[in-house]
Amino acid sequence: MYALVGRKLGHSFSQPIHNALGNSDYSLVELEPEEMRRFMLSRGFDGLNVTIPYKLDVIPFLDEISDGAREIGSVNTVVNRGGRLYGYNTDIDGFIYTVKSAGIEITGKKVLVLGSGGTSRTARAALRQLGAREIVMISRSGDDNYGNISRHFDADVIVNTTPVGMYPNCPGAALSLGGFSRLSGVVDVVYNPARTGILLDAESRGIKCAGGLKMLVGQAKRAEELFFDSAIDDREIERIANKMRRDTENIVLIGMPAVGKTTVGRHLASLSGREVLDTDRLIVEKSGMTIPEIFEKHGESRFREIETEVLAEVGRLSGKIITCGGGVVTQARNYPLLHQNGVIIELMRPVDSLSMKGRPLSKSVDALREMFIARRPMYDSFRDAVFYNMVSSEETAKNIWRYFNENPRN
Repeated sequence: MYALVGRKLGHSFSQPIHNALGNSDYSLVELEPEEMRRFMLSRGFDGLNVTIPYKLDVIPFLDEISDGAREIGSVNTVVNRGGRLYGYNTDIDGFIYTVKSAGIEITGKKVLVLGSGGTSRTARAALRQLGAREIVMISRSGDDNYGNISRHFDADVIVNTTPVGMYPNCPGAALSLGGFSRLSGVVDVVYNPARTGILLDAESRGIKCAGGLKMLVGQAKRAEELFFDSAIDDREIERIANKMRRDTENIVLIGMPAVGKTTVGRHLASLSGREVLDTDRLIVEKSGMTIPEIFEKHGESRFREIETEVLAEVGRLSGKIITCGGGVVTQARNYPLLHQNGVIIELMRPVDSLSMKGRPLSKSVDALREMFIARRPMYDSFRDAVFYNMVSSEETAKNIWRYFNENPRN
């Protein structure tokens, strides 16, 4: 028996990761505190990963603990060897791999670590191994806190170990990167969504950044090595992380009105088996009015408010196809909602071929052309890729699905 042990594991990615690493016997075991004691005393398992809230509680049940786990003060991996329990911390291996694979330099750098919990201790131990010149822990109430963060605007790297920005409260960030003049790297241990608020901030500033997915896969890979006393190639981390991104990232379709987003979305659903979420339809359901009625009774500004509310709900989900109204790009606030967990694809078609039927803002060809010119820079700033919907919608969908699967993203 191999398992992840914790209290609430509903959103855990651990089982598919360990299965992908070849461990078909891996399962999830949710235990209340009183059950945890009986479970550990039984020693009826071969190997465990341990998560919140038991990384400290598990230590008294162990016969031996590794030096690394002792330094960090927590255990996330337990191996049963002939009835004796050995404790390790493989989170540090996953963290180090994540930093190195992102090309973030730590040697000789000043690093801020946001948070003071167990993951913070892991990150600080890893940063010491990587040769950080100075490590400063930022907490809500310590000597170094978010209120006096300006004294550390000379930091080179920031690591977030807090749950701020984690699903479902996303996107979010513990702080803004605006005041940091020397920042060269940002790491967030959160893996859902793919891009937290602080990572979106770093990305927009051209700063190297990395989320927590590779850390999660990397620590699992090291745990499997300990379970079976055999080496696993690091390339498995990349393979599995890329597969998980493909499985969990949304495909978001944007573009001018009547460019074919709904039809292409349906074909993508057939190809992928994914659910389609049409934001215009969701706006109608939420408001109880048709879109022309919203414009007539409350104006465009109210429509845009409802649209953003809908995007906040669907953008945090995973593995969906999201089709958006033509004006979604007019509100900059919508970009992080869609990009946090999605690949944004713009569909294009000649303006003269676009239908104007039932479109409150494009009632003539001239109005449509003016809209196209005005929105062109907005579409450019939102999109990750563009596809011309000039052939059949089915063929366009096939091209998008091929692109999505063949282009791994960080």
